[in-house]
Parts: sequence; C-alpha cells; structure tokens
Amino acid sequence: MGDPGDRAFLEFDRVQKSYDQETLVVRNFDLSVAEGEFVTLLGPSGSGKSTLLMMLAGFESLTSGDIRLQGRSIARMAPYKRDIGMVFQNYALFPHMTIAENLGYPLKLRNMRGAEVRAKVQEYLDLVELGAYGNRRPAQLSGGQRQRVALARALIFAPRLVLMDEPLGALDKKLREQMQFEITRLHRQLGFTVIYVTHDQTEALTMSNRIAVFNAGVVQQCDAPDVLYESPRNGFVADFIGENNFLPGELVALGEGTADVRISSGEVLRCRRADAETIGMSCNVSVRPEKLFFAASGIAFDTRFTARFTTRLYVGDFIRYFFRLPDGTQIVVKLLNDLTAPEFTEGDEVVLAASTRDCSAFAAHAAIGE
Repeated sequence: MGDPGDRAFLEFDRVQKSYDQETLVVRNFDLSVAEGEFVTLLGPSGSGKSTLLMMLAGFESLTSGDIRLQGRSIARMAPYKRDIGMVFQNYALFPHMTIAENLGYPLKLRNMRGAEVRAKVQEYLDLVELGAYGNRRPAQLSGGQRQRVALARALIFAPRLVLMDEPLGALDKKLREQMQFEITRLHRQLGFTVIYVTHDQTEALTMSNRIAVFNAGVVQQCDAPDVLYESPRNGFVADFIGENNFLPGELVALGEGTADVRISSGEVLRCRRADAETIGMSCNVSVRPEKLFFAASGIAFDTRFTARFTTRLYVGDFIRYFFRLPDGTQIVVKLLNDLTAPEFTEGDEVVLAASTRDCSAFAAHAAIGE
C-alpha cells in the first residue's frame, strides 16, 4: 500500500476494530507513512476512516493489531503522551479565551511560560496571517479565521504528527478552497506529517501525497491522487473517485494488460485490464466523461462505440452531452465550451471514442477486498 522509504515514520500493522463480535469497522489495515507525508483517508460515511483516526489519536482502542510511531508502539499509550496535534471540524476553541490564550494553552501544558509563550503565539498568529487578532475571542472571527486558529493551535507545539478530522466540513465552498490552500502551504513550509480524514474527493485529490480509499472497513486502494484517478483498481474506486460512465457488457478476450468487452450495442471495446479476469463474466467498462470524444473530431482513437444523443446541458465553461446505449445505459461526454462544441438533434446516432488506456474493465461487482 505504498512504499514511503526504508524507515516508516508511522506504521499501521493489521489494525482491526470491532464494537461487537460480528462486525469489523476496520479490517486488516496496513499502511506505512513517511515523515512529512500528507496521507488522506477517503471514503463514504461509515466506511471506517474516522474510527481509524480515533485509534491513532488514542480515543478508541484497537481490537487487534498495532500502531507504531517512529518504531515505538503507541497502541496502549495515553492520548496526551502521543505528542499528536489534532484539528476538528467544529474548531474546539475555548470561547472564554482570547485567540492568543487559545494558542498559548498547549504551550503552558508543556511548561512554557511568559515571554517564550508570547513570542511563539505571535509567530504562529503571523504564520496563519492573523497577527493582529490575538486579543479577539473566537466568536468575533469568521469560520475560516477560526479554522486557521485551530490549525495554528495544533501546530504550535511542533507535534510529530497532525491529525485532521473533516476540518473543512463546516465551511462554505469558497472558504474550503482557501483553507485547502492554507493547509497545503503550511504543510510544505513546516514539513509536518498529516493524516487527514474527509469524504470530499476534491480535498483529497488536491492536497494529498497519497489517498487511502475506504469501503466497509477495508482499504480498496492507496496511491497517489493521479494513480487513483487514472488507474483505479476496482469498480468501487472508479465510481467513488470523480465521475465515471459504466457500460455493462461481457468479457470476450484478454490480452497483455488489456481486456475486450462486448457492450449492448454489439461493439467490442478494448480496455485497460483491471479486475476483470474470466472470459464470459459480466463486467463494466468505465470511462470518464472528459476522456470521451466524438469520433468525427478527426483525432485517432483505438476504442469506439455508437450511442444515441438525448440532450445536452450547458454549464458555462463546459457542456455535458447525454447519450444512451440500446440497453438504456446513459453516457455522459464532457467537453469544453469552445468553437469546436458540436450541435446534435435528439435521436442522432453518434460515434463516441476514447483511448484504450482511458477505458477500464471491472468485474460487475465492486469488490471490497479481504
């Protein structure tokens, strides 16, 4: 699940969590994280990602397995001894304290006093561009400002590891984007190690060195963002990360790294071979809307099929074209809104095309691993 180097900074070793004897919330989780890496745990609600974070923080116990930080087991260590910073969705700031007092609190717990605390607090207020806000209280700040204070408080005592649990979930879209940039900037500037939990794909794709995609307590794939997006390992990852078309069909041939699938139009599509392995099995061909083109565009493609146009949706900077296969499967093509954007009439038969490397053949079920 990734190789961060010879010596892992953080290691999860077959970690499992169950609240009863039947259901595993986290199942056989293995992961090695390098120092300074930004790793995101991504998945739908109830997939196990937050539970894993709470076990790492020490707020939940492990059912089995081990967690090691710099080679030392922390599985049974008290949370306050782990030297881990945390950023929560609800900020968790003390409302009766000033911003400076909030930032100084973790320093005073570590026996820092006086001028040393004041200097460090001012340093981190400046770092998150709130240098003049030290005397204000949390209620006097915007949501984005409060989240920057929460981030500064998690970093001010120079923890070995910073955990972030849906930290941007309470912010609107514009503030989320600003904070994504802010967290990324601070991570690059200070070099701390991050384990980040979210269900937001954009956050994960834009901020992470690696992403571990969860489903039903099992990691489906852990890879760099571009690998997850371009080469998903199974149907669940392909469906969960970004937007995808899924064309049902039958696997008719296998090649070196390729799979041929006959879809409902009768056409055979050559695809990247993913987890479809048995001739005759039901499978789905996935291809992203921005990877589909119109064959009449003159670009050479090695995978083509025919579909009927139904409608188009104007979205401003791009246009979404909708088509149907003979079995009723809907296909979406996403193209830039420029002078080359074509016009179709409902019912027009159109040849759609893509590169083999942009089409993947998956087993018809979304496997969740072992």
